[in-house]
Amino acid sequence: MRDYDEVTTFLGEWGPFQRLIFFLLSASIIPNGFNGMSVVFLAAAPEHRCRVPDTANLSRAWRNHSIPLRLLDGREVPHSCRRYRLAVIANFSALGLEPGRDVDLEQLEQESCVDGWEFSQDIYLSTIVTEWSLVCEDDWKTPLTSSLFFVGVLLGSFVSGQLSDRFGRKSILFATMAVQTGFSFLQIFSINWEMFTVLFVIVGMGQISNYVVAFILGTEILGKSVRIIFSTLGVCTFFAVGYMLLPLFAYFIRDWRMLLLALTVPGVLCLPLWWFIPESPRWLISQRRFSEAESIIQKAAKMNNIAAPRVIFDPMELQELKLPGQQKVLILDLFRTRNIATITIMSLLLWMLTSVGYFALSLNAPNLHGDAYLNCFLSALIEVPAYITAWLLLRKLPRRYIIAGVLFLGGGVLLLIQFVPADYNFLSIGLVMLGKFGITSAFSMLYVFTAELYPTPVRNMAVGVTSMASRVGSIIAPYFVYLGAYNRVLPYIVMGSLTVFIGIITLFFPESFGMTLPETLEQMEKVKGFRFRKKPRDSVQKEENPKVLITSF
Repeated sequence: MRDYDEVTTFLGEWGPFQRLIFFLLSASIIPNGFNGMSVVFLAAAPEHRCRVPDTANLSRAWRNHSIPLRLLDGREVPHSCRRYRLAVIANFSALGLEPGRDVDLEQLEQESCVDGWEFSQDIYLSTIVTEWSLVCEDDWKTPLTSSLFFVGVLLGSFVSGQLSDRFGRKSILFATMAVQTGFSFLQIFSINWEMFTVLFVIVGMGQISNYVVAFILGTEILGKSVRIIFSTLGVCTFFAVGYMLLPLFAYFIRDWRMLLLALTVPGVLCLPLWWFIPESPRWLISQRRFSEAESIIQKAAKMNNIAAPRVIFDPMELQELKLPGQQKVLILDLFRTRNIATITIMSLLLWMLTSVGYFALSLNAPNLHGDAYLNCFLSALIEVPAYITAWLLLRKLPRRYIIAGVLFLGGGVLLLIQFVPADYNFLSIGLVMLGKFGITSAFSMLYVFTAELYPTPVRNMAVGVTSMASRVGSIIAPYFVYLGAYNRVLPYIVMGSLTVFIGIITLFFPESFGMTLPETLEQMEKVKGFRFRKKPRDSVQKEENPKVLITSF
């Protein structure tokens, strides 16, 4: 009995058909880069201060001194959430008293911004923060907006695989693409923060579902040698391209509603891909729809200018065999023994804390000193060499050492930021980008590492559970950015410390590079002291091991 890869060997690996699928599916990922990080501009908080009504009977001097000063990062700046009590300073103004000379400002009573706020329009004309005044007592809503988007991502992660298994890869790919684009468009008409946030949760569900299904479809259609490149460099790099285009859109469109409208256009442009991207022949075969699968392969052979066999798929040859004695596995099997439980707990921490670092640095990029749009572009650009570096390192070097190494690099440079003088802004930005490089490299290696650690029966479950931990990390990441409101370097101290900590933990994992993939829970149970028994690479290649497909999404 031959498998699907053997039956379709005649198509070749990198013909016109494969190139078309590679680039069209990768291009469908670009809008995910928009929506995944759009909140950094949609929910940006410009500089603000309490509004002093024009009707207030104040002299010019008292109007200029109506806002108290506060100490922030070693310098005095106007308070964002307090003003001197208007009735009191209006009385002083009527008496002709001068602020600072006749009246000690430090002794004056203060009040909240009862008349609203004045927002700077130097960088943003409008955001959801300026639209609904999400500052001061309501500033908790801003990080919650980002967190709830990632809650949607978490929910979408649960359902995307099941939906594509039930209704087909192609149908769910374009359905979720429509959900992502359609609900982003509906957000433009939001009348309050609550409506915007509920729609944002649904956008998050569509965003990750589109990403995951595009990955599954690509890995099932493309050949063995191409699918690994697609699942690493292809998918990840095109996500970074979308991320890089985001600040370019935002630079020219400073109003949040118009920006959101512009970001929905690429999603609409992807819908005509329906007529060029086929359904997965593998899925069709699993549904016993052999004639449809054969039609797709016949068209692919014609596109590649290859003569296809008269009968490609023999139903009797491709029928699935139930393996004798196959054991049913549960999530509790990931904690069956002390060794397995320890590795699982360390894996959950590794995924979650690496995700915290990646998303916190991404969301905080516009808050760095200097041009917010340039900083966001650099944060996206640095991901491309990070993915390439990860791919090169995975080919030649031990897993735990390279993951720990890039985590030490990322965390170490973040800890150095606290020692950089405030005037050396370019050095601080450079260290942040280097930290993003290290953490992104580590993040893109985790699927490979986790898939190699666990045995075949629980491998998919282990990757799924640990990737869920990364969603939890993305949900709490906005609150690490929120720490910057109290101290400029506090987010980097916390993120750097956690990243170095998880780098140290990574050194205690078993090494999987050049090892035989474990086939049963019993084989993993025999791991003592977190070490696998090493076998020569030649013997590993001769064994019939399952082919593991992984990516970072």
